[in-house]
Amino acid sequence: MRKIVLSKRASNRLDKLLEYLEQEWSLNVKDDFIKKLDKSFNQIQKFPESCPKTDYVKGLHMLVVTKQTSLFYRFDSKTIKVVTIFDNRMNPAKLKKELK
Repeated sequence: MRKIVLSKRASNRLDKLLEYLEQEWSLNVKDDFIKKLDKSFNQIQKFPESCPKTDYVKGLHMLVVTKQTSLFYRFDSKTIKVVTIFDNRMNPAKLKKELK
């Protein structure tokens, strides 16, 4: 099974998101998100090509974790690299700029 690796950007975004969920919502909301994220990681480990490729960057796939959050990743035979975690409510132009 492929190993999942988070980029520095994805790791920072995830830390901030989890902190926000716990502070602004609740520990339960944070835990629910973590469960959805784990489920998403399992999906892309088993079926990395199951998510659509993006138009932003060649070879980059997008997985919607919740309606507010998506993760962008690429993979090879051994690893799945999560490039970034994106808040879907943000301007998509920011995402394009970030991924270049």
